[in-house]
Amino acid sequence: MATDPYYQPITADEFLAMDFGTDRKFELSNGVIQMMTGGTELHAWVQGNLVAWLRQALRGSGCRSYGSEMGVRVGEHDVRYPDVSIHCGKRPDHGENVRALDRPVVIIEVLSPSTATFDQGTKLEEYRSIDSVLQIVFVDPINQLIRTHRRLATGGWLISDYSATGIELPMLGFTIPHEEIFARD
Repeated sequence: MATDPYYQPITADEFLAMDFGTDRKFELSNGVIQMMTGGTELHAWVQGNLVAWLRQALRGSGCRSYGSEMGVRVGEHDVRYPDVSIHCGKRPDHGENVRALDRPVVIIEVLSPSTATFDQGTKLEEYRSIDSVLQIVFVDPINQLIRTHRRLATGGWLISDYSATGIELPMLGFTIPHEEIFARD
């Protein structure tokens, strides 16, 4: 559709005003609406572990964690739904009408074999373009490994290769323990 000369890309605001119902999920990429695939049970479990642990850890801090139901505005024509995003500061005044936020400090993607390349390529570059993002984390639930991209004060990025030590979030003052991320109880 995007290659059709008559197709006009839509904006993030136009996309967020649409009602797609509850049985399907979509993202906006370069002004083109794209349907998202569902995740596996393991993917959903790890995402749930992260959101639950973060909700408790962030209570009273002025920061909030959201699951993939909350969108992140990446640009004028892009809206993504990361598995976990952390936002700090004042909550939006719009109450229930807010469908996407635009100033995350941390983004976490739980990798799936079908989306790992896209997540660590296109999405990584999009997330890096958001000036508020201090850290981007990729969690491999199959191998129980974590890869982190942390923004440096110089503007560059420090990349830690996959590790099994947990997710260190120095800007928030804690580490999400490995055993909590991958707990299967």
